[in-house]
Amino acid sequence: MSLRKLTFVTGNIGKLREVNAILTGFEITNVDVDLNEYQGEPDFIAEKKCREAAQHVKGPVLVEDTSLCFNALGGLPGPYIKWFLKKLGPEGLHKMLDGFEDKTAYAQCIFAYTEGIDQPVHIFAGQCPGRIVAPKGPRDFGWDPCFQPDEFDQTFAEMDKSVKNQISHRSKALEKLKQFFE
Repeated sequence: MSLRKLTFVTGNIGKLREVNAILTGFEITNVDVDLNEYQGEPDFIAEKKCREAAQHVKGPVLVEDTSLCFNALGGLPGPYIKWFLKKLGPEGLHKMLDGFEDKTAYAQCIFAYTEGIDQPVHIFAGQCPGRIVAPKGPRDFGWDPCFQPDEFDQTFAEMDKSVKNQISHRSKALEKLKQFFE
């Protein structure tokens, strides 16, 4: 049986590693294209990035947009988490909720796939509920040290990667992608 080939447009090796670990039955290669950082709702951002990526690659592409949404802040920082993390780090993300009783949040991952230029874009979303905690664990993969999924006493950073890859927002979105190709 041959593997289905996907071109994942990302320069984030950590994301590529996770996608390869989760998405069995696919041969995934990556292309690092500097896509525009769109503003808006997560589905809109993922679709725009996917269309732009298809223009660069001139063929089928898969893109991802990840959000970390604080319920006390009405879903912010949401799709802008990359910039909040860059400026504040995991400690600062945790401190953002100091004045709020509600520390709940959800991690959201949206994958967008298209067969190519001017083709339909398919959206696959997954969420993982949890809460924002003081950072614990390695600080080598984004905001993982300050996100603790519901029903677990460890942050994503502290978890064994095989456990994270079974429960994460990314795995839930990729499961929908797999179903699309079946």
